[in-house]
Amino acid sequence: MIASVIGRTFLEAFNNKYDLSLSAKEFFEQHYFPLFFDHPKYMQWITNSPFVQMEGGQKPHLLSKEERREKMMKLHTKIADGRPEASIAIGFPASEEKEFASTSGLVSDITVPAAIEEIYLSWIGGGLGLGVAGGYSIFFDQPDLLLTVFEGWPIYRKYLNDPAIERLRGNQINTWNGQWVSFAYNSKDYRENFDFSFLEQLQIFQSDPEKIEVNTVNWTRLFFAISQKLPDEDLTGYVYSLGQTNKTIGFVPFRFKSGTEIKTVYKKLFSPELRINTKDFEELFGLHIKRACELGNIGLQALRPDRLKKYFGNEDNLNFKKEDGIILYHVFKTWLVAMLAKNKEEIGDYTQSIAEALHRYRKDGSTNVRKSLLEQTMFPAKTKKAFLEGLVDIAKDAREEDLAVFKKLRDEVHLMTNEEYGYFVTLLKFDYAYQERNLKK
Repeated sequence: MIASVIGRTFLEAFNNKYDLSLSAKEFFEQHYFPLFFDHPKYMQWITNSPFVQMEGGQKPHLLSKEERREKMMKLHTKIADGRPEASIAIGFPASEEKEFASTSGLVSDITVPAAIEEIYLSWIGGGLGLGVAGGYSIFFDQPDLLLTVFEGWPIYRKYLNDPAIERLRGNQINTWNGQWVSFAYNSKDYRENFDFSFLEQLQIFQSDPEKIEVNTVNWTRLFFAISQKLPDEDLTGYVYSLGQTNKTIGFVPFRFKSGTEIKTVYKKLFSPELRINTKDFEELFGLHIKRACELGNIGLQALRPDRLKKYFGNEDNLNFKKEDGIILYHVFKTWLVAMLAKNKEEIGDYTQSIAEALHRYRKDGSTNVRKSLLEQTMFPAKTKKAFLEGLVDIAKDAREEDLAVFKKLRDEVHLMTNEEYGYFVTLLKFDYAYQERNLKK
């Protein structure tokens, strides 16, 4: 099972880093159990495992140290004596042989042997998933990344044991892992001497009078953070959800170079004094994680801002009177420019110069005919043909100095693919609206 593979990669990296030769069982006893289960608050809840099966009125948070130790020994016994199943092996099918429960996945009638070492590795791997918004977690089989995840375990445990924040709930290890990696790999946010209040300011935690819990990180924020650390790597992630019902999306390539490209385009398009908050910028990118995975890989296409869809092929445009209008403009323009198959800096300047020429054309008209032609005919045009027909009407009355701009526009649109055209006309519509906003100031 994939959790065992992740556990094995991690354990080899851990042993190499610390010059050890621990077996999976030894690591479980010396590190995993003490961190995850040997406290009133667990870090992980494994359904039907010995750690959550209470006897004689027991409650997890009231167990004595001896009782918690007994539950670990019961796990050892079941692993040694029983057939591997979900209550003792993470990610394995449930134990019902005739009618598998909803917690089962990838079930086969072929008996697949699992060594005891593999079962303990599955526990280790099960604690290394990166939880993201949308109810899914991601396994990455990358040693350095897994060691970074491990470095966050003691920090989560420290906070769970801190009486000053006793309202912090447990059993959120995967959610914590996603936030921890996003923080540890983010050069703008990370600092060595951080504390709980600093992480709370970064919205890693949220609190109310009854509880404190770890917020789930958006997958795009995690994606951009990893792309800072591994800018040229493509990693295959395993996207899944384990719980009352198991969900498996499967293996999906993550193109982290796309995160670098997005940031490069943004820096070319906008000067430092105009750039928006990094967190606001990153979290507006990306489809829902499930929809993103359906594309076959996580790259530029999957990073499409979800709110951008409504502006394709219709008359809707950004409202720059609203506070988030400028932020959306920055995000939408950056993604559209990155998707267009041209020199990125040139594309940004080119659409802006066209928008300026279109404004001059509209300004020279004495009625709303030109405004209507631009905003109701050309920008919503779903085909290149309809767009070019509108451009013919514009060229008839345009200024002499702008004819070369419109001729170049005609040539460019003619050579675009339908997909590129959709991106281009939407970008042009945004630049036109932004230009209009600036002229009204």
